[in-house]
Amino acid sequence: MTAPAFHITVHGTPGPQGSKTRNKAGALYESSAKVKPWREAVKSAALDALAYDEAWQPLREAVRIDVVFTLRRPKHHYGTGRNEGLLKPSAPRFPTGKPDTDKLLRSTQDALKDAGVLLDDSVVTAVFAAKAYVLTGADALAHPGAVVRVWRLNTPSEESES
Repeated sequence: MTAPAFHITVHGTPGPQGSKTRNKAGALYESSAKVKPWREAVKSAALDALAYDEAWQPLREAVRIDVVFTLRRPKHHYGTGRNEGLLKPSAPRFPTGKPDTDKLLRSTQDALKDAGVLLDDSVVTAVFAAKAYVLTGADALAHPGAVVRVWRLNTPSEESES
């Protein structure tokens, strides 16, 4: 793999798409209020990137998606008083709590499909996903969001055979 077929940076709070809940009338709705704004942010960033490629066709071959989700640290990771703003030595290096990585991927992949990056999320055959805190590693942003890369897995000769 030399270069991704598609690459975007999304700004906003990543929202997990997971369990649905029924209201009293029986209608289903997302358990997390962050899903809809996150999917809109991903879709908007994707559509902005695709606006410069008039020949773009939704990817229908096998792809790999690499996503690094950047999350804001909880306030309890920081000191108080004269240590306000300083990270506590006991603060974890990696986010191990909610949201779950697989649920963040689900909302992101659905938004990529809605934007026309992917023909369907079933074409995703390999995934690398990571969660990071703001400014704490490769591809971690200065604010919540995500770096998304989509790689074609087939060579051009394999694509013509399918």
